[in-house]
Amino acid sequence: MFEDCFDRLRPIGFNRAVAQALAALDATSLQDAAPVRVVGVQRDSALVHDGALERRARIHPRLARELAEAGGALAVGDWVLARADGCGGPWIHARAAPATQLVRRDPGGVRHVVVSNVETAFLLMGLDGDFNARRLERYLAVVLSGGVWPVVILTKADIAAAAGAALPALRARLPPTVPLHAVNALDPACADELAPYLGAGQTIVLLGSSGAGKSTLTNTLVGRAVQATRAVRADDHRGRHTTTARTLRLAAGGACVIDTPGLRGLRPDADADALDASFSDIAALAARCRFRDCRHLDEPDCAVRAGVPPDRLANYHKLARELRRDSLTVLERKQQVARWKVLQRAAHARMKMKR
Repeated sequence: MFEDCFDRLRPIGFNRAVAQALAALDATSLQDAAPVRVVGVQRDSALVHDGALERRARIHPRLARELAEAGGALAVGDWVLARADGCGGPWIHARAAPATQLVRRDPGGVRHVVVSNVETAFLLMGLDGDFNARRLERYLAVVLSGGVWPVVILTKADIAAAAGAALPALRARLPPTVPLHAVNALDPACADELAPYLGAGQTIVLLGSSGAGKSTLTNTLVGRAVQATRAVRADDHRGRHTTTARTLRLAAGGACVIDTPGLRGLRPDADADALDASFSDIAALAARCRFRDCRHLDEPDCAVRAGVPPDRLANYHKLARELRRDSLTVLERKQQVARWKVLQRAAHARMKMKR
């Protein structure tokens, strides 16, 4: 099934695994339906690509309800089955189970799917006021928890005097398996440097804060201006949220590139294993601690505190606390809030007694 679609859909990432995922859908969803890839999402519709053309398709209410009940939603990069209903346009009736998915949590702990079915994530950070190693470690946790290969790309290397000092320091903080590149996103030559990740049929997502150069790099990789760009603010080097939606584009080398809006806040939807993968140096040093249950806080003979920079260790503890909070049940959250209220009242009472 879908063998006749390979040649047409291969340029937008179609492969045997996608075909199998589509074939596993309910047979009633396959009748007269065609596989397409989601390249843009709005509230109740999506922009889909059939290998030749883009068109808008409405999301069937039944599918929207099923995804919402499962705690998800349609995302850029999804493979879906769409068919015409005779009333002016195609409907999306089914979604294939994604091979990979990047998910973040909002401040309330609610999960939000960022993209689906990507092989590589370009984590962009500018070598100007945007440079923030702790934020990059958050992006790493998001990407590794989704089973996606991260590649760190430092942009604005042409204008940043600090590039020479930043590269070795950042390399020491990154897991050794994570590639690191410093590029000028405006220079077409950077597409050649990143070519090993941009093979035909591969899907890459660009992640980073506003102003990091995601849209600029997208234009360079595609070979023409497909995304609007604006200068960062001069006072703090922050971007201006020029990109407002996730969009899949076809790069000149044959890969699919997904540009994304910048995220002001980012909480990973990860577990302890993903966190350990992001902080592999801490996981390795923990085996040398004096106590097997060492928390790396104030215990004696802690190898982690002795071998990891305090700033990096503080970020690890902060992420670990967030992951623990996200794993709590509703009842456990209420009990935690109640305990904090008791402690706050006791603290206020002690302050009054001292007056």
